[in-house]
Amino acid sequence: MIHLKPSFNEYKYEQINLAEKEKQTKLLLSKLEQAESLQITINLIIEINSIRNHTQTQFNLAYIRASIDTNDAFYSNERDFFDENMPKIQHLDNLFYKALLKSKHINGLKEHFGNQLFSIAQISLNTYDPSVDELLIKENKLVSKYDKLIASANIEYNGEFLNLSQFSKYLIDQDRNVRKEAHQTKEQFFNDHLQKIDTIYDELVKIRHDIAIKLGYQNFIQLGYDRMERIGYDAEDVKVFREQVKEHVVPLTTKITEDHARRIGLDRLKVYDENFTFKTGSPKPQISTKDIINNTKVMYHERSNETGKFIDFMIDRNLFDLEAKKGKESGGYCTIINDYKSPFIFANFNGTQGDIEVMTHEAGHAFQVFESLKYSVPEYYFPTSEACEIHSMSMEYLTYPWMHLFFKDDTDKFKLSHLEDNIKFLPYGVAIDEFQHYVYEHPELSPEERRNFWTKLEEKYLPTRDYDHISHLENGAFWHRQGHVFASPFYYIDYTLATICAMQFYIKQENDAEEAWTDYLKICQIGGSKSFIEIMKSVNLKSPFEKGTVKEIVDRLYSVSQKIDQSDF
Repeated sequence: MIHLKPSFNEYKYEQINLAEKEKQTKLLLSKLEQAESLQITINLIIEINSIRNHTQTQFNLAYIRASIDTNDAFYSNERDFFDENMPKIQHLDNLFYKALLKSKHINGLKEHFGNQLFSIAQISLNTYDPSVDELLIKENKLVSKYDKLIASANIEYNGEFLNLSQFSKYLIDQDRNVRKEAHQTKEQFFNDHLQKIDTIYDELVKIRHDIAIKLGYQNFIQLGYDRMERIGYDAEDVKVFREQVKEHVVPLTTKITEDHARRIGLDRLKVYDENFTFKTGSPKPQISTKDIINNTKVMYHERSNETGKFIDFMIDRNLFDLEAKKGKESGGYCTIINDYKSPFIFANFNGTQGDIEVMTHEAGHAFQVFESLKYSVPEYYFPTSEACEIHSMSMEYLTYPWMHLFFKDDTDKFKLSHLEDNIKFLPYGVAIDEFQHYVYEHPELSPEERRNFWTKLEEKYLPTRDYDHISHLENGAFWHRQGHVFASPFYYIDYTLATICAMQFYIKQENDAEEAWTDYLKICQIGGSKSFIEIMKSVNLKSPFEKGTVKEIVDRLYSVSQKIDQSDF
C-alpha cells in the first residue's frame, strides 16, 4: 500500500508485468489452498487483493489519462494494452474466485468478509472462460473504437471548433434559430458516421452473442445480467418495472412536455427545444468552474463532517478533470485509483445546468467510495451498478438546499427543471433497456432492423418527440450517442431503478432531513458489501419491482414540481 499524499498528476503509472503478476498470484493461491488456519487464509486473501488493487490502479490511471486526452499516444497505447490483456487479468480473478469457493474455511470467510463476495465470485465464474479470450479482446477494442470516434468530433460552428459536449451551450440559447442550427450542425456528425457506428455495434452484438454461446448461455441477455452482477432479481422483474413506467410515467411526461412547450411559447417541442426549458432562459451556473469547486467545498463542509473531509481530500489532491476540451472523451464518470485510495471525477463542463448535476452526481459516487475504502475487499469499494446510482442520484437531491450557491436567482428554475428531467428520463431509460433486450434476443437483426425497432420504442415511450425531419434520427439512430449501449450492455436500466430510490431520499429529506442524511450515510458505508435488494431494505426503500411503487413515488415528485411558482419563468 502506498502511503504518500501526492496530487493526481504525481500518481505513478507503470505498465504492469502480467507474467510476474500471474506468478505471484498463483503462488499465493497455492498457499491459500494449503492454509490450515482461517487467519492465515484471511491474510493470504488480503495479500492477493493487494496485487489485484495494484493492477486495477494501473488500468484506471491509463483509462483516466487516455480519456482526458484521446490524442495522448502513450496512454492511448496503454489503454490498448489493457484491451488486449484484460482477459488474462479476468482469468486471474477467476482463479481467485475458484479458490475462495473451494476453501475449507469458507464458512469462516463468509463470516469475516460477508456473503456478498461469494455471491459475486459465483456469478463471475459464469461469465468467463479462456476459450473466449480472443472474442473478449475484439469486444474491448470495438468499445475503444467507438469511444475514440465520439471523442474525435471537432466541429466548426460559430467561429470555433467544438466537441459534442461543447454544443450544449447553444442548445439552451434563447434564439430558436440558433438552437436549431446548432443541433443540425452537431447531428451532422452522427449522420456522417451512421454506417460506421452501426457497424461497430453490429460487430459488438455478434461477438457478445458468440461469447454467450461459448459460455453455455442461450444468448447474451443472461450473460449480460451476470456481468452486471445482478443478484436477487432477473429480467422478469425488470420487465414489471418497465411496464409500470409505460403505464404511469409516460402520461406524466406527456403533460410535462406540453407544459414545457407552453412555458416557452410553442405549440409543440422540437428535439432542439428540449433543453431550452424557460422563456427567460434556461438555468445555468452563474459562476466559473473555479468558483463551482469553491462553492462545492462550502456546500459539503456545511452538509456534514464526513462530506467536509471528503471534499478537502478531493481538492487537495486535484482529483477532478471537469471542463470540456478538444480531444477529451464525452460524458462523465467516477472511478477509483485503488493504491492511493482516491476517487476521481471526470466531467465535461459546458456552461449548462448539467455542470452542477454531473458534479453532484459524480460526487455522490466519489463520496460513497471514500466511505467504503475501509474494506479489504476491492469488490466492496463500489456496490453493483444499480446500487451505485442510488448514491449519485440521491446526492443530486440531498444538495438541493445549497443550489443557490450555483444558480442564484435561477435556483427555483433549476429545481423545477431537475425534477421534470428526472421524471422524463424514466421512459427513455427503460426504452434503452427494452431495446437491448430485443437486440440480444435477436442478434441476427440488421442495423436497419435495429433502428426500426428503436423507432417503435420511441412511439411507445417517447410519443411527443419530434425530430423535425432530421433523417438519421427519424430513422432510429438516436441511441447511437448512448455510450452505455456500446460499452456496458444492460447498465442503463440501473439509472432508472436508482431514480426511484433517489426520489424516495428526496421525500425522506422533506419529511426529516436528519434521518435522510443518516440513511444516506449508512448505505454509503455499506458500500458493495450487500446486494441492491439488501441495500434498499437496510434503509426501508420501496422496491421499484413492486407494482404500485413507481406510481406512488413519481406522482409525489410530480406534485412537488407543480407547486413551484412559475410566474417569473
